[in-house]
Amino acid sequence: MNHEEWAAEQEETTVTVDGHELSVAYRDDGEAEDEPPVVFLHGIPTWSFLWRDVVPPIAEDRRIIAPDLVGFGNSTMHDGFDRSIRAQEAMLDDLLSQLGIERVSLVSHDIGGGVALRYAAHNPDRVEKLVCSNAVCYDSWPVDFIMDFALPEITETPIDDLEEQVSSAFRLGAYGDPDEEFVEGLTAPWLTEEGRTSLSRCAVATNTNHTTELDYGAIAADVCCLWGAEDAFQPIEYAERLAEETGGEVVALDEAYHWVMADRTERYIEELRNFLAEE
Repeated sequence: MNHEEWAAEQEETTVTVDGHELSVAYRDDGEAEDEPPVVFLHGIPTWSFLWRDVVPPIAEDRRIIAPDLVGFGNSTMHDGFDRSIRAQEAMLDDLLSQLGIERVSLVSHDIGGGVALRYAAHNPDRVEKLVCSNAVCYDSWPVDFIMDFALPEITETPIDDLEEQVSSAFRLGAYGDPDEEFVEGLTAPWLTEEGRTSLSRCAVATNTNHTTELDYGAIAADVCCLWGAEDAFQPIEYAERLAEETGGEVVALDEAYHWVMADRTERYIEELRNFLAEE
């Protein structure tokens, strides 16, 4: 599935974050009345297309929700609102309320992991299972290439140059040569004037305080750190610390960097299914 096909199957709703009404694009697929929906949360500089190969097989057994964070993908990108993980947590809370979802399992990556950790710590009775994949936590972030996007001059960068810069970041985080459709699809939303500015605002909003202030011991969900073992952006030592503090487990996937779900797709799906099915 390419990014245009993925986008064509997204739905849209409006959430309220800090008094701002913002559009959220999301994928809603599958069903399982006796199990909580599985919500997939992407990071930066990606969007829900990150999960293109993972969501369909999980949707065979469960209802899935895969939103674009505000400021990302096909959600609202205009200027003038907070894009931090604190704000994304508020977006998630309102989205779930609108969809009538009271209890979930969360599957998260990168800053989506920070969003999931905050939501699970603040709503321990609403999260059954929590999967963190190469997720930001504690003081593990931001990383250098994201801070490059936060520089003021990025908003004046020619679109062709920006495309090369963003796509190079995706290649840098991959094990070996990434699928070009994957890279093109993840890069595409940023290649407009509005997208270029939104990328800068998203990068500026990477506030480490939002994960260092968190009470990780408040998380009651079953936790699995399903991690690309060779990631230099979010080293596996953070997964080990997170698992120890939350009573969770670490599943390390070799030959996988930051985009672990793309580097080891079949194994990722297998481990995710197994964890979600555990009693």
